[in-house]
Amino acid sequence: MSKAKIAITIDEPILARIDRLVAEQVFSSRSQAIEAAVEEKIERLEHGRLARECAKLDPAFEKALAEEGVSRELDEWPEY
Repeated sequence: MSKAKIAITIDEPILARIDRLVAEQVFSSRSQAIEAAVEEKIERLEHGRLARECAKLDPAFEKALAEEGVSRELDEWPEY
């Protein structure tokens, strides 16, 4: 996977925490620590969006729709 170099501004206390993790060899570099944190945050946001969208669904309607499709398919399947 190709990588792009960027410049960021970060609060000193956060940077100190990142440096501590690098010193403890949790991450091999600041870049790796920041990349992991950003990736984790994006995954959480995307998961939260999926949950919000799923909450909008009507379970009874979805079940009826699924069962309607199955009953139609059963009519079309040949008997063995």
